[in-house]
Amino acid sequence: MAPVGGTAVQDHVALAEIELCGELIIAASAAEERLSMESIDEVLRVREERDAFAE
Repeated sequence: MAPVGGTAVQDHVALAEIELCGELIIAASAAEERLSMESIDEVLRVREERDAFAE
């Protein structure tokens, strides 16, 4: 429930997780068979995050 006064608190981590879950659901529904671990990593941009963290 939103606080009285209309100010909404945003949890940026939760919003990012929701966005990634949505992308994963879209990819899974478009796939003809189960997604491989590599496909899941690609959808979730795991390699991009790992490379950015290493820099």
